[in-house]
Amino acid sequence: MAITTIAPTILSSNPTEYKEIIKKYYPFAKRVHIDISDGTLTDKTTLHESAVWWPKGWVVDIHMMTAEPSKHMGDLLKLHPNLVIFHAEAREDLLPIFDTIKQNGMRVGVAIVKGVYPGSIKALLKAADHALIFSGTLGQMGGTADLLLGEKVAMINEIHRGIEIGWDGGANLENTHIINHTGVNVINVGSALHNSPNPQETFEKLNAETEKEEIV
Repeated sequence: MAITTIAPTILSSNPTEYKEIIKKYYPFAKRVHIDISDGTLTDKTTLHESAVWWPKGWVVDIHMMTAEPSKHMGDLLKLHPNLVIFHAEAREDLLPIFDTIKQNGMRVGVAIVKGVYPGSIKALLKAADHALIFSGTLGQMGGTADLLLGEKVAMINEIHRGIEIGWDGGANLENTHIINHTGVNVINVGSALHNSPNPQETFEKLNAETEKEEIV
């Protein structure tokens, strides 16, 4: 089994707090997941993407929790992250937006919330580079991992074999090895790292969980 990547999640509405989180994760993070919400899919808002930045060398995935992706394209193209993830429930046609992202040298993903069946968004999954199984609450940390959502991995692979699959929501030291065995490639971790007294030690333990071959 390939080793799954652990990606710290950054969720903040305050520039000072955002900077402190960056400093906290800088010593060990290689790939990070930045959540951005404009209040159109949830009543929670975060730091606007125009205020987002990250250290040189980081591989950054941006999760855009927005119903209107086209309004954010200018800033996203300037930021040029590794990956931009949009929501299937957006109020716009995502396929042209996917094309624009790819044509500008970035990868594109689609988030699949609990109530969305992968078979209902086949066109998006076929066009995407990444599928994010979302088990949390939009705009919030500290959610619970619904491990039954792991069943979506096989469904996604039937539609797009080889697509990268991520997990977002409730991952911690108690369940990361189980989430890993669903077949995901990236596990985004929020509160388990953010609230840890020693984030680097917790990060290393999370990585160790992905290396366990047995299913407990």
